[in-house]
Amino acid sequence: MIGKYGAKLDEKGRLFVPAKLRSELGDTFFVTLGVNCGHRCLTVYTAEEWQRLSDNFNALSISQRAGATSLIFMNAAECTPDKQFRFSLTQFLLDYAGIDREVMIVGRAGQAEIWDAKEFAAFEAENLTPEKLLASLEAIGL
Repeated sequence: MIGKYGAKLDEKGRLFVPAKLRSELGDTFFVTLGVNCGHRCLTVYTAEEWQRLSDNFNALSISQRAGATSLIFMNAAECTPDKQFRFSLTQFLLDYAGIDREVMIVGRAGQAEIWDAKEFAAFEAENLTPEKLLASLEAIGL
């Protein structure tokens, strides 16, 4: 998944799945707590990626499953968009990410993120520097 897409919560608190992400996300996907460079956002996983995460979680010892790792699962929402490609998020997830009405849906390789639009603008402004871009390119082997 790549790109960034502006969106708005509708009057019922639903988001519209951008056309370019529909086939990649599939009929059902999962949204949970996320963080990127110290900023709160939501992370969107395809059903396949969610199953992989679940398998990894279930392989952990009981003590490793405690704490923050379990918060990712206990606060997740399973999303199945309606015929107009809208889906709902829990109020807890919206509050966690500080999402009011304007959002940015951002592709991130095999996942996507949902951000409050103002928070994303702040994240982008502080990370859109030549030094940080170079470090990112080096981290992925370019």
